[in-house]
Amino acid sequence: MLKSTALIWMDGKLVPWEEAKVHVLTHTLHYGLGVFEGIRCYKGKSGTAIFRLQEHAARLLRSAHVVQMKIPFSQKEIETAVIETVRENHLDEGYIRPLAFIGYGEMGLYAKDAPIHLSIAVWPWGTYLGDEGIKRGIRVTVSSFARHHVNISLTRAKVTGYYVNSQLAKREAKEAGFDEAVLLDTEGYVTEGPGENIFIVRNGTLKTTPMTSSILEGITREAILQLARERNIKIAEERFTRDDLYLADEAFFTGTAAEVTPIREVDGRTIGTGKPGPVTQALQTAFFDIVRGKSNDHPEWLTFV
Repeated sequence: MLKSTALIWMDGKLVPWEEAKVHVLTHTLHYGLGVFEGIRCYKGKSGTAIFRLQEHAARLLRSAHVVQMKIPFSQKEIETAVIETVRENHLDEGYIRPLAFIGYGEMGLYAKDAPIHLSIAVWPWGTYLGDEGIKRGIRVTVSSFARHHVNISLTRAKVTGYYVNSQLAKREAKEAGFDEAVLLDTEGYVTEGPGENIFIVRNGTLKTTPMTSSILEGITREAILQLARERNIKIAEERFTRDDLYLADEAFFTGTAAEVTPIREVDGRTIGTGKPGPVTQALQTAFFDIVRGKSNDHPEWLTFV
């Protein structure tokens, strides 16, 4: 269950958690057009730091631009508000959720004069797919639900309503006894998880789905690609099939919530040795060393509170 903190930032002001409310006729609640971000902050030896805050704030604004929502705050104002919300809640480590939504005032699909609101909530939140999942890997299944087509949903935008597709895939996987789902595109190629980008390793090459395949432009995804280049790991951003996934030597998910989570089994088929492989472990270690302040690499990725 969600663990509340003291304050939520709402349109420029911090209000008590229990008072951060909206009207039942809030437009986004009915039609699903809103944009959001998931951000994490970590406690390290030098204090609490927010991971890639600038990139997340910029993506929030890009998402809004794509779906023609005008957020009434600048990127710098959003970044400052995130820092303030983390600091005033005394959150050492946890999750940050900025949400821009269309408010009360109009109904119907075309609500051009309804106000656009921005909220920022923070709370303690542990490993999304479980501590054991981070250590040992998780079991996943290929979903019967296809991922969005590029001309059905504008998939570069992180839109609230798109996650109905993710919820259906997640529910299906959990009901079948798996930890998570993998979604294919409308042509049958692997895209991503319900809330994660996906990587495989085969014959020494790190592969991930390209941006042209209806996936979200993951910020953790980009960080892992950067860390792989620095370690001279061969990279291919290309489409791959379900049987490529089955035959992979290693596989893992990335994302703000999932961080770097190994995949040890897909549809009853063991991936590699059934344990996190050397490439996965190297990249996972590098990632956590940076966000927890154990490494001096990429200080530009951390914003201290």
